[in-house]
Amino acid sequence: MAQSDMGVSPASPRKKLIEVALPLDAINAASAREKSIRHGHPSTLHLWWARRPLAAARAVIFAQMVDDPSAWPELFPTEEEQTAERERLFSLIRELVKWENITNEEVLERARREIRENWRRCRSHFGICTGGGADPLPAFHDPFAGGGALPLEAQRLGLDAYASDLNPVAVLINKAMIEIPPRFAGRPPVNPEWRNKPAEERALSTWSGAQGLAKDVRYYGKWMRDKAEKRIGHLYPKVRVSAEACLDRPDLKKYEGRELTVMAWLWARTVRSPNPAFADVEVPLVSSFWLSRKKGKEAWVEPVLEGREWRFKVRTGMPEAPNVVGKGTTAGRRQGFHCLVSNAAVPYEHVRAEGRAERMRARLMAVVAEGDRERVYMSPIEKHEEAAKQARPTWGPHMRLPDNTRTYLKNRDA
Repeated sequence: MAQSDMGVSPASPRKKLIEVALPLDAINAASAREKSIRHGHPSTLHLWWARRPLAAARAVIFAQMVDDPSAWPELFPTEEEQTAERERLFSLIRELVKWENITNEEVLERARREIRENWRRCRSHFGICTGGGADPLPAFHDPFAGGGALPLEAQRLGLDAYASDLNPVAVLINKAMIEIPPRFAGRPPVNPEWRNKPAEERALSTWSGAQGLAKDVRYYGKWMRDKAEKRIGHLYPKVRVSAEACLDRPDLKKYEGRELTVMAWLWARTVRSPNPAFADVEVPLVSSFWLSRKKGKEAWVEPVLEGREWRFKVRTGMPEAPNVVGKGTTAGRRQGFHCLVSNAAVPYEHVRAEGRAERMRARLMAVVAEGDRERVYMSPIEKHEEAAKQARPTWGPHMRLPDNTRTYLKNRDA
């Protein structure tokens, strides 16, 4: 086999930058910062476990596509020249991983030029010629794409990205991130609101990237939200913070008089007490009364007894008996629950019997509202509980389930 002038075979593999060194401090810092990014980050599209940081994905792909300077002694013959070239590439990576530069075309194009130049040099080294003068970059394929960080960043760096996954949720995430936006890149929106604008105004508008698609998504998303609110909005009332609610809750004072959007309603299943003398008493089945254990933001539910009745009240701050709050109404391991009024034991057999007899009920335990960059926990509101009772499903499954749900898969296979 013929040898090159530098004594290296044309077929010899050349080391990539990732095999030699990386500016890990900059990559780690940018990756850690991403955890606090919400606006514009793919993590807000849909939750996905083990999501890879975009900064790390971008740096790794770049370093895989770019040769280490030591791989080209004919271009960088001395160690000093190789170190200087490596530092130049490190400087580019440090800029590339910053969140502020995720749409910075100047920085991204510099990275793409490096990748194209290295790929051209590599093809020339191996004697590969396209015949037409073009040097297409290699395709990038992630067979287990998951949250899509790697194919997304490969596409951002100019590679033709392909993603696949067995999980249909992952497939949908990747379609929304890397398949559909490029298809409509640079196109104007098509929604009726835009089409009805004067021709002169439309002619003056320019659309880069997926801006046109984003405008359509916002328009039709609002259209769907308005339709849904018209049909079922009455089932999702807002919560008004009254002056009375603020009397023993100083944390609510800044929201007094405001209407807050509800994020969630927390419910407690109930069954009748097994004690015949308290058969009219409902027992809440709650494994923990904690709502938030974040330091300085503690919130929990206190069951307030009023004779043979009880109600839930949200408290804030650290309770006097945190362990009691953490146990809820449980009576110990494998012992079921206990009645708040009579303290009678409520074994699991009784709970299952009540469920089979269709006597299991539910009581609103707390309302979780959206505050100013925080969650606001409110005591149950009768209006909200009544609104939930108005919701009646028009359809439900009708089939017999196994008596022991742990044998479900076995019975299904049989």
